[in-house]
Amino acid sequence: MARAKFDLLDRDGKPVPSYTRTTTLSEFSPSGSGYGFTEFVKRELLEKSEHLSKDCFKISCDIIIPHELRTEDRIAKSPLGSCLAVPVPPPDLDRHLGDLLVSKEGADVTFQVAGEEFSAHRFLLAARSRVFKAELWGAMKEGAATGDCVRVDDMLPQVFKALLHFVYTDSLPQMEQEEAVMAQHLLEAADRYDMQRLRLICEDTLCRHLDVSTAATTLVLAEQHHCRALKEACIEFLVSRHALEEVMATDGFEHLVKSCPALVKEIMSKLAAR
Repeated sequence: MARAKFDLLDRDGKPVPSYTRTTTLSEFSPSGSGYGFTEFVKRELLEKSEHLSKDCFKISCDIIIPHELRTEDRIAKSPLGSCLAVPVPPPDLDRHLGDLLVSKEGADVTFQVAGEEFSAHRFLLAARSRVFKAELWGAMKEGAATGDCVRVDDMLPQVFKALLHFVYTDSLPQMEQEEAVMAQHLLEAADRYDMQRLRLICEDTLCRHLDVSTAATTLVLAEQHHCRALKEACIEFLVSRHALEEVMATDGFEHLVKSCPALVKEIMSKLAAR
């Protein structure tokens, strides 16, 4: 019985949080059956990322084999007299909590999101988010919840599902839609529920997916949610790559002009300074 953990590595050899996948505990037979992910990362997203080096990329694969520990009457000694090391598997709390989310065992609250229902555990949500804590147990409870059911407005079901997955496992699930689009929605959700690590992951993802079609809308999003690093990355993209003319032809730029005119002035000031 074993699990496999796959990480896409950046140019410095460090794992990229948004491209980490772990399999379930499975039995590996001697016949050589394979386990893993048929869709780990889309080629077009990988090619646009900054993780390629000379058209190559690196993926680390950790094989996790849990052992049952047994006690004995005496401690085994090495020839030098020191105790032999006991193999300790890596932490797998995220897997257990992920299984709890899927099984719904012990769930005591239900969220209604655009006609879909999601079961969860109050104590875990409250531990991970002070907004969830206030909504479920604090001053916001009466206005947001009816009995054991909480209505969530202005959010897509697939976004809330991904948010719950992150709450339980501290990682994002495999995206079923374009990663940049989901990251925009999840950034709003992270800000709404004060999930700072998720917010930073989304900012990183959006920085890596900046292009002519997304730059204007991402800049508006960064301004609305006070994402300073993401905002600076968007402005730098617009003024340093001579992309402004192409971006101005998009619907996103029209939205930028109407919703955040001060940003347009800031972009022009940057251009003038250069």
